[in-house]
Amino acid sequence: MISAITINLILLGFFKYANFFADNLNHLVGTALPIGEVFLPLGISFFTFTQIAFLVDTYQGKVKEYNFIHYTLFVTYFPHLIAGPVLHHKEMMPQFSRASTYRFHYENMSVGLTIFFIGLFKKVILADSLASFVGPVFDGSAAGAPITLTDAWCGALCYTLQLYFDFSGYSDMAIGLSRMFGVALPLNFHSPYKSVNIIEFWRRWHMTLSRFLRDYLYFPLGGNRKGRARRYLYLMATMLLGGLWHGANWTFVIWGGLHGAYLVFNHAWHTVRRKLGQNPDQPLSRPMHVLSVAFTFLAVVTAWVVFRAHNFTAAIALLKAMAGMNGFILPYAWLSKWGEIGQWLSAHGIAFRASNGLIGSSAVNWICISLLIVWFAPNTQQIMAAYQPALDVPAETRIFRLRWLPSPYMALIVWLIGFCAIVNLNQQSEFLYFQF
Repeated sequence: MISAITINLILLGFFKYANFFADNLNHLVGTALPIGEVFLPLGISFFTFTQIAFLVDTYQGKVKEYNFIHYTLFVTYFPHLIAGPVLHHKEMMPQFSRASTYRFHYENMSVGLTIFFIGLFKKVILADSLASFVGPVFDGSAAGAPITLTDAWCGALCYTLQLYFDFSGYSDMAIGLSRMFGVALPLNFHSPYKSVNIIEFWRRWHMTLSRFLRDYLYFPLGGNRKGRARRYLYLMATMLLGGLWHGANWTFVIWGGLHGAYLVFNHAWHTVRRKLGQNPDQPLSRPMHVLSVAFTFLAVVTAWVVFRAHNFTAAIALLKAMAGMNGFILPYAWLSKWGEIGQWLSAHGIAFRASNGLIGSSAVNWICISLLIVWFAPNTQQIMAAYQPALDVPAETRIFRLRWLPSPYMALIVWLIGFCAIVNLNQQSEFLYFQF
């Protein structure tokens, strides 16, 4: 087992991190290693993790199905390979062994196509529209351009929302495409920006990666079985490695460290509450729920700035602008639009100046629309709840508003969504997570 896992990790490490470590070594000791440019094979992280999970579970006696054809299909199953979800053999192998999986079903086709079109709409219409506002701000920050408060917040929020719709859109597309073939994939997103704390965020964001890191890294290290201090150390180590998994850049490592610190603080706070006789899992009051969601969202946005920035210096510059250290400056065009409110703000020290052109005037509209969708609209699995759209859908997901049912009316809506996405494919951008 150790030999097989080592071989998998060596291949993954070479393709993902050879250039990164060579560049850092060259910088530190002044060498010039002639490693050349190493190109990343598509999906290498996902099929490597898939194989490692199979190896460990086989060693532990958990694997009951060894059909080589089914295993090969399990590892190379194409719908999920570009950006997940991370598959587990116990979910997939039984499906591959059922004869009914290989028969055509109209329900699978209609449900799968609907989920696929919802994901495509998220990617093409929402994520790609937000993307046009992200690059100028982060590129400007890296180039040393002056970043205003408005520029910084609009750029950070646009990236936060772009990443959400891009990644959740791809996950929907993978789940929908697989469902057309009669195979259900595990759920990967469950409205993570509605989370009331970081612990819940990681139970809702990239759920299959969180599960893999928990089962095959955090638990083997010791989890919470060796004392509180060790638990916090293992949490931090897991998140640092999770950050490094996202790419060969120190900004990803720092992002992982930030989320590790968030999780340590969150678990420590829950421990304090338990000692005070409070139950951290008890539902919050409405005001506290709203406040907790907002606070968690701001913490996530802050970490995403570091994640997206070209380097740590650019990230600090952008975070300073978000904190108002470059002054509370708003675009001059807003002064007339806001009428008396704008005049009142101007009279109380808020400066209105000409925009530097980094953020388009429609960015705020896209942010508001996207936040309304993220926080108040049902997600894909809630819309499709009547047809078990994915594996491991939470029990509380079933709702009765905007529920998809096979009907001419629903078919028209789905085809309109698909048509809008398809006719805009000429202006698409790459999936953000394909490189991870």
